[in-house]
Amino acid sequence: MGVALCVAALWVALSAFGADIFERRRMDMIREIERDIGYTAEMTGRKRFDERVMEAMATVARHDFVPRSEQAQAYENRPLAIGYGQTISQPYIVALMTDLLEPRDGHTVLEIGTGSGYQAAVLSKLVRRVYSVEIIPELAAAGSERLRRLGYDNVIVRHSDGYYGWEEHGPYDGIIVTAAAARVPPPLIGQLAPGGRMVIPIGDRFTTQYLMLITRSPEGRIQTRQVLPVRFVPLTGEH
Repeated sequence: MGVALCVAALWVALSAFGADIFERRRMDMIREIERDIGYTAEMTGRKRFDERVMEAMATVARHDFVPRSEQAQAYENRPLAIGYGQTISQPYIVALMTDLLEPRDGHTVLEIGTGSGYQAAVLSKLVRRVYSVEIIPELAAAGSERLRRLGYDNVIVRHSDGYYGWEEHGPYDGIIVTAAAARVPPPLIGQLAPGGRMVIPIGDRFTTQYLMLITRSPEGRIQTRQVLPVRFVPLTGEH
């Protein structure tokens, strides 16, 4: 009994030590994001990000969304491989795209490209509901299970071609696309609500990609703005 208690106590202590290391690294990541905000302010027009966005970035445990082999690098400010030729985006880019969306508590958001579920987890802290579409069945299943297990109950994932969005739950207050399209998919424009905002990388792997902000006015007028150059995996599908 005494040995069992000692082993249990040691396990709790090691778990707490690991959690403390991840917490410190996450705070280091937040400081790096804040530095990048300053470096890119002239391009993005944002000298700071919304406090709610930064709080979500500081709360969501990125190491839960990367393979075990990548957990030591989970809080580095760079993309990491998650398998199937896909990546989890650089933390600064996740924060920027989230901030550009200007999420609010009552919003419903569509995400194209679930990946490991990290971006959806960040958004879930900021909006009422996240609908996420993933074209790779293994990632859709794993992402859905991970989000459910970690308690992100307001995220719903399905396996489908994100080019076509998820029409039955639209229109959306925000649409976020985590893969680069050659052009803005017309179905996504159609699913953007009046007053809504879409953030999407545009370009292919052989040319410069740009993060684009697309807004629909309350009257329905579409406006686009180029934010900054980025590098994303391509949006795939039958289209």
